Formats: sequence, structure tokens, C-alpha cells
Amino acid sequence: MTDDSQARIGQIVTDNDVVLFMKGTPLFPQCGFSSRAIAILDHLGVAYQGVDVLQDQSIRQGIKEFSDWPTIPQLYVKGEFVGGSDIMMEMYEAGELQQLLADKGLVPAG
Repeated sequence: MTDDSQARIGQIVTDNDVVLFMKGTPLFPQCGFSSRAIAILDHLGVAYQGVDVLQDQSIRQGIKEFSDWPTIPQLYVKGEFVGGSDIMMEMYEAGELQQLLADKGLVPAG
């Protein structure tokens, strides 16, 4: 793991309000967890940047160290790590993900 990949990940997280590090792309997710994460974000109507970790091994390994979270996908909102698809689903079902995005000014308040 290089400092360069950490810097690149940090830049991606900083430059985008909502970032999903995932396997595949938003149009062609490569795993069920990434697909579920995309479905949640699309349903909420929030603009987000998808980063395909399968295209870059240093990002794939680096994101796990960056967040200290072992699995992918990983969601970041306004630079803060939110969680993986299970946490996203729990937050979504409880209305917490919508509230977080509304609080950050990324979707209209429900």
C-alpha cells in the first residue's frame, strides 16, 4: 500500500460529495452488494461518483486501509465514511440515509 494510493483515494473522497467505491460500475455492477448499494443511491436520487476498484488494484487494497473497513462497496458522503451495503440498507430502511443526505444538502428533505 503506497502513500500515493492513499492520496488518490483522499482526493476522490474530497472532490465528490457522494462516492461509492464498488466492484464494477453503476451501469454494470460486478457483485450483488455493489448492485444493492447502487439501487439504494439511485432510489434516493442522489448524484454520486462510482469508483470501480476492479480497475485499479492499488485502490482496491488501499480503500480497505483508508477506511479501516474490510469489504467493498464503501460509501462516503462529504468526505465521511458511511459504511458498506449492509449498513447502507439498515440506514435506508430506518430513514437515516435519507436524513444524512438531506442534512448534507444533497437531496431534498423528506
